Amino acid sequence: MLSEFVRDHREEIIARCRARVAGRVVPGLNPLELEHGIPLFLRELEEALACELRQRSGAVTAAVAHGEDPMRSGFTIAQVVHNYGDVCQAITELAIERNASITTGESRALNNCLDNAIAEAVTAYARRHELEVAAEAAHHASQHLGRIAQELRGMLAGAIVAFHVLRTGTIAIQGTTGDVLGHSLVGLRDRLNRSLTEVRLTTGIAQLETIAVAAFLEELEVSAIVDARARKLRLTVTPIDPEVTVDSDRSILSSIIANLLENAFDHTRPHSHVRLHTRATPDRVLFEIEDQCGGIAPDRCDQLLEHHAEQGSDGTGLGLCVRGVKLLRGTIRVCNRNHGCMFTVDLPRMLD
Repeated sequence: MLSEFVRDHREEIIARCRARVAGRVVPGLNPLELEHGIPLFLRELEEALACELRQRSGAVTAAVAHGEDPMRSGFTIAQVVHNYGDVCQAITELAIERNASITTGESRALNNCLDNAIAEAVTAYARRHELEVAAEAAHHASQHLGRIAQELRGMLAGAIVAFHVLRTGTIAIQGTTGDVLGHSLVGLRDRLNRSLTEVRLTTGIAQLETIAVAAFLEELEVSAIVDARARKLRLTVTPIDPEVTVDSDRSILSSIIANLLENAFDHTRPHSHVRLHTRATPDRVLFEIEDQCGGIAPDRCDQLLEHHAEQGSDGTGLGLCVRGVKLLRGTIRVCNRNHGCMFTVDLPRMLD
């Protein structure tokens, strides 16, 4: 088996990886890579490979450790990505030279481990960056513009790393690394949309236009599905009569629905379902976002929206939704539904 081959040739694999790292120009060499890094990467990748070949859930846990442990040891995200690739390349080259018998399933398992490890490394990097940004924002709330720039840099860095990995051709874009790239791009778009919406909410001026609801939902669904897939969720967007229109601000409405969907994704269990159902009455259009969060205490439903309304501009989430809906002359409410919550955005319908 491939895992046995790796175990029996551990020292030679490590030596080959060290030679690759020592001759590398970019990214720069971290002295820890030669002495401690390569054995760490090989050991963790070997554990993930063993789990993958046995089709055990431990492969995911090992991949998470891949993403977090090396960076805690002082490696940059670029060094982490390159080292995983070096380890896998060394294993493959040595197996070919020794005429080792590697099955198609074992080769696929090795590629899956590499894909998951790199994806988790990029995700862990973005998560650490987000935590650092959040901590800094708590101490420097007045530096709002700087916080936005840092968020954008963090998401952009994750997208660039994932793109460079995919461009090598080693990893298929349909894999986990491709999902990370898609999630980063969606995050960039949503952050930019929120920033533009915050400006309009601050001025209190909405740029109203006639919006065909069906076409609006189609545009929203494209990027929302990417975000849902990256979180291992299923999203259903129900169709509506193409003739239904609202007189609204497209940017503000898009940010409201996108924020409510993101809130649903954040609180819904993986491998479950989020629904966006839109319906029209003779004089209203209602956007209903239903998640599977487990529900909230009934007495907290009204308090939840009141709390965010009192907070004013919180930059993201429900605070923006409450203020945005008010500016659009609509209402927002929340209730428990099935196994989760349902947020309803109720806007006046434009009639012929």
